[in-house]
Amino acid sequence: MTRYPISLAVACLAAAVLVAGCASAPDRYYTLAAPDGPSSAAPASGAPVFIELAPVAVSERLARPQMVVHQAGGRSAEVALLEQHRWSSSFENELRDALSSGIAARLGAIDVTKGGRQPSTPAWRIAVQVRQFDAVENTRVDAALSWTVRRSDADLGATCQWRTSEPVGHGIDALAQGAQRVASNASDAIARHVAQLQQNPGATCTTP
Repeated sequence: MTRYPISLAVACLAAAVLVAGCASAPDRYYTLAAPDGPSSAAPASGAPVFIELAPVAVSERLARPQMVVHQAGGRSAEVALLEQHRWSSSFENELRDALSSGIAARLGAIDVTKGGRQPSTPAWRIAVQVRQFDAVENTRVDAALSWTVRRSDADLGATCQWRTSEPVGHGIDALAQGAQRVASNASDAIARHVAQLQQNPGATCTTP
């Protein structure tokens, strides 16, 4: 049996420990889509409801799959780009999918952005702009959105502005869950606005 010097064995063991310590943690992926089924924002009607949700407009710094996080207690202008904590797609696409499914579920509607309705059938066209989306680690998620809702067979549109601050617990998982709640609450607010316009096309935005 081949015998190695003790010093060589110790060196090999140290090298193995060093390699194991240098192994990177696996990437974590998150979604903004709510896991639970939302309640309806408007009574069901016999006629189908169609919505067209345009691509969500976000600032360039957010238009990426990596989570962009403010450090708690850090300088307000400093952010961290988390390479190992990512949305399942680029943030603006992830948010658009979450809003689309959330609004459609609350209204009992169909998102026909990619087709699926007759040209003569009106749809509610929704355009959303993210004016603020700041995730502060271990603290909160601050968000401000504005949107325009217009029926495809009408010239006038209605606008609304919405702001929220969602407290979160410790860690990136809690931060992602807070962002998910923000997307769900935004879906609620937009769906309520559309429901108001269904009842009264001249209604002003009363979303809190």
